[in-house]
Amino acid sequence: MDIYGKYKEALEAVMAHTARQIEEYGAAEQETTGEMLYEHLRYRLKSEESMVAKLQGRSLPLTAESALRGVRDAVGFRIVCRFVSDIYDNIEHIKALPGITVVEEKDYIRQVKPNGYRSYHMILEAEAPYEDTLGRNPGRFYVEVQLRTIAMDSWAALEHDMRYKHQVDNPELIGRELKRCADELASCDLSMQTIRNLIRKHAKKNGQEKA
Repeated sequence: MDIYGKYKEALEAVMAHTARQIEEYGAAEQETTGEMLYEHLRYRLKSEESMVAKLQGRSLPLTAESALRGVRDAVGFRIVCRFVSDIYDNIEHIKALPGITVVEEKDYIRQVKPNGYRSYHMILEAEAPYEDTLGRNPGRFYVEVQLRTIAMDSWAALEHDMRYKHQVDNPELIGRELKRCADELASCDLSMQTIRNLIRKHAKKNGQEKA
């Protein structure tokens, strides 16, 4: 089923343009500071099959308008960072991108989900020179962005794989163990952030002394 219809080309163009914008500010930051803002940038257009399944799960009509406005993750990005502070630095850069409006934010790093899931979610509205489902041109298209550390991303991938791809005899025990692992990884993220801050403070001090 061609759920995106004539809007598929626009979605692919919005995805490519947003990727370039993120890559450009990342490259500029690395040129200026010598440090990377993120480790990995991944993006995708949700498959027709996945979108149809999501619409059916929400009892929404199988139309392009439902796919692009009722569900807001047709275009999805994941930014995987080395340190927690990098997540918030990326967020500030994203908010400053031309043609981008943030319409929703959920901070699951400071407000952790009960199962231990940590991530920062954003829904963006990107303006693009294409007609949208409301007939506007330039149109506005939703883009979902998830930002995580490497540890958060690894845990989320394993948690999803173990919970949804395998039958387990004791899901409560598995859930508790996964939560414990999530908390331990979060503690490691905090320790690594502290070490980085100390190194930066030392480097800044030495730089000032040399000046």
